[in-house]
Amino acid sequence: MKATDLMVRCLEEEGIEYIFGVPGEENADFMMSLEASDKIRFILTRHEQGAAFMAEIYGRLTGNPAGCLGTLGPGSTNLITGVADSNMDRAPMLVLTGQGSTDRLHKESHQIMDVVGMFEPVTKWATSIVNANTIPEIIRKAVRVARTEKPGAVHIELPEDIAKHESDKRPLKPRRFRRSVPDDKIVDQAFDMLKDAKKPVIIAGNGCIRRRASKQLRQFCEKTGIGVISTFMAKGCVDMDSDYCLYTVGLGSKDRVSLVIDDADLVITLGFDMVEYHPALWNPGGNKRVLHADFLPAEIDENYHPETELIGDLAHTLWMLNERLEQRGLPDYDLEKQRQCRTDMAADFAEHKDDRTEGLIRPQKALWDARQVMGPHDILLSDVGAHKMWIARHFHCHEPNTCLIPNGFCSMGFALPGAIAAGIVAPERRVLGIAGDAGFLMNVQEMETAARIGSNIVMMIWEDHEYGLIAWKQDNEFGRHTDLSFGNPDWELLAQSFGWNGHHVENAADLAATLEAAFDEQGPSLVVIPIDYRENNLLTQKLGEITCQI
Repeated sequence: MKATDLMVRCLEEEGIEYIFGVPGEENADFMMSLEASDKIRFILTRHEQGAAFMAEIYGRLTGNPAGCLGTLGPGSTNLITGVADSNMDRAPMLVLTGQGSTDRLHKESHQIMDVVGMFEPVTKWATSIVNANTIPEIIRKAVRVARTEKPGAVHIELPEDIAKHESDKRPLKPRRFRRSVPDDKIVDQAFDMLKDAKKPVIIAGNGCIRRRASKQLRQFCEKTGIGVISTFMAKGCVDMDSDYCLYTVGLGSKDRVSLVIDDADLVITLGFDMVEYHPALWNPGGNKRVLHADFLPAEIDENYHPETELIGDLAHTLWMLNERLEQRGLPDYDLEKQRQCRTDMAADFAEHKDDRTEGLIRPQKALWDARQVMGPHDILLSDVGAHKMWIARHFHCHEPNTCLIPNGFCSMGFALPGAIAAGIVAPERRVLGIAGDAGFLMNVQEMETAARIGSNIVMMIWEDHEYGLIAWKQDNEFGRHTDLSFGNPDWELLAQSFGWNGHHVENAADLAATLEAAFDEQGPSLVVIPIDYRENNLLTQKLGEITCQI
């Protein structure tokens, strides 16, 4: 069969369901082959970056890769930001790009660049198909590498002349493997650390949102009562209503949960990615006792030098610890400060829940109302900006993967295309994307994609007419900020022009009802609120006044 027919057959064999992207001349053969597939749905996007973000969210929600597609040259460069975001946020993804004919790759030629070389720093593996007979092996390897812990992006390039070649090869049948597990002696050593501790605390990272890991973590905490502090991307690994949930850490400033880490005599890190919250912020002297459990060994860092490392499948590691707790009894811990922290944080969250302000709406109120209208399995996606800091601190979850925040590469423009993908994966759930006015406009063109495919998503824009997070940071460092202001469109006219429902809410008392109405509407809806970012510096002041007395 033709090379592109074989490639599609291999992708079908791997269970690939969606490819998002913008085709070009150099992948025309692939598109013709893909059109004939009754197993893979191609979703045309309005920009390659949007396609990459859609594939990322599909991967984060399902654990399986989707494809994002672009042509050579500018199509490939447009993909790279979303690909880097996926790779650093540990989401499996296949990046499929076209390329010019191999007879012109060695010389200066129209739109030709080293695409594989460009993708190598932001993927787990990047390769070019130079022989059609290698397609089954390359696709099998690509999917395995993308899915293997820790997951990430894999890039495959197909030159236009190779795409037309014939091959008599057939797809390789996928065969899964069981991840390795820690040695019993090391688990015993870790259990001794747990027995010796008096004030242990858990920092749960991205690895804990895997379904089985979250289940075993909850059982571990039910047995021990040890508090769990989540990174931004681990939200929902334990239920926000559980007594041992200590909410989220990751702001650049001290917070109440930071003091729990200061008080701890043992820090247990589970599925922790240093890219989210550097240990220099919570272990500046490098003198904390640290127990590291993850799929991979710890990154080398002077502030993160674990005493013991449990390397292997995280869910199984937690199961092994749970077995020992059943057999050997429970340690007696002093967790009073953790309980006090939870009480104080909960009071912070509820402080403005009954606001009736007009003209500006506080972030705390916006997120309280969002939580009230969202069910435990509904999905919130955060873009990047000042709102992300508020979502991290004030929006909490009952289930894993119900609050999706980009916190590795941290790219703006993530929320709208991400929400579209979340709506595709889970059409029965409410999907709410929150973006600043800056981040939303970076991929505003995907409003057309959402309308065309009938997405029932809601996007909430926090409007402040400037790059609010940069203003916040400059204010903190310099006492003022540079000119970061800009204008915005008439949001309701913008919504109307793209076939969206549109709402503008200026009174805090009306927000919850407007969100409910937006979720009940057919098709995508836009809800715009004027955000009161005076609260940013007030939060900075509040955090600066937090001391060790909690």
